[in-house]
Amino acid sequence: MENKIIVAGIGPGAESYVTQAALEKIRAAKFLVGGRRALAQFATSAQETCAITKELGAAINFIREKISCAEVVVMVSGDPGYFSMLDLLRKNFPLAQIEVIPSISAIQLAFAKLSLPWHSATLLSFHGRRPADADLKFAQGKLLGLLTDAEFNSKTVAQILLENGWAESSSVAICARLSYDDEKIIRTTLAAAATSEPVKHCILIVGDFDDWH
Repeated sequence: MENKIIVAGIGPGAESYVTQAALEKIRAAKFLVGGRRALAQFATSAQETCAITKELGAAINFIREKISCAEVVVMVSGDPGYFSMLDLLRKNFPLAQIEVIPSISAIQLAFAKLSLPWHSATLLSFHGRRPADADLKFAQGKLLGLLTDAEFNSKTVAQILLENGWAESSSVAICARLSYDDEKIIRTTLAAAATSEPVKHCILIVGDFDDWH
């Protein structure tokens, strides 16, 4: 039987949000792949590791080299099914060889922190990309959950939403460093966010909720 590539979601950051199933696979792994922060947090000296960097081919080659010897565990932040390395693994390895352990995404945690259901939300990512304007256009009752990065941050994304028909008074929650001790949630308006100091690599929840601010 072929060894499996275990894609383990490690949640939004703090270990307390990692599932027991993922932790068991991570701790038992002979070969462990993940971002540098994840490796520093979870890897032991007994494990052979490979850091995920912008040069993703190196991680793919490491997996190809080691998978014949034992399982390879690939740690991805958040949930593997939401903008992770899972897409790339599916393109490079047989689907039957991939096993996914889901986890909590930062988007999920942001909605939870606000006590908001997210079943009707439009979830989009500005992380290394820009969603189509058609997806960003204002509509009555629309609720957005947005990933951001350094370029597309709380300020620039707020400006983009204003250009796409959202009202200046629309509510926005800027959620940063979720699950960590220095977690920060700012409840404000799009107009204020568009003119304030930007918050980078955060989650933005945008809607029309008077009780947010």
